[in-house]
Amino acid sequence: MPLPSSVINPKFKIAMTSENTTNLSFVTQLRSEIEYRDTGTFNKVLLKDQACQHTLLCLAPNTEISEHKSTRNATVNVIEGRGVLTLSGQDIVLETGIFVFIPANAPHSLRSEEKLAFLLTLSEKVDSN
Repeated sequence: MPLPSSVINPKFKIAMTSENTTNLSFVTQLRSEIEYRDTGTFNKVLLKDQACQHTLLCLAPNTEISEHKSTRNATVNVIEGRGVLTLSGQDIVLETGIFVFIPANAPHSLRSEEKLAFLLTLSEKVDSN
C-alpha cells in the first residue's frame, strides 16, 4: 500500500513525522515514485525511521522555495531535472546525480528551472551535550 502524499504548503514546511513508516527493509525505484503538479511542489514521505525521514520532492518548473532554515541536517540527492539551490549565499546548480549536504541551521532557498525531483533526507536533531 503506498504511503500518503501531500502538497507542500507555500511556507515549505516538512515536519518530521512522529511515527515510523516501517521497521522492515524498504526498496523502491525512485523514478517510479515521481509525480508533478502543474504548479508548485509535491512531496511524498517514502520512509521514516528513528534516525531519518526520506522525502521525495517534485517541483514544477519555475517553482521557488523561499529562504528558510532547518534544525536538522539534510541531504539533497537530485534524481532528475534542473534548478538552483542557494546555500548560505552560494548558488549550487542542481542536476541529475548531484548530492548536497545542508548543515542544520544553514539558510537555504531553491528555484527549479525545469521539472525537478530529488530525495530530501532529514536527520533527527542531534543533541550536542
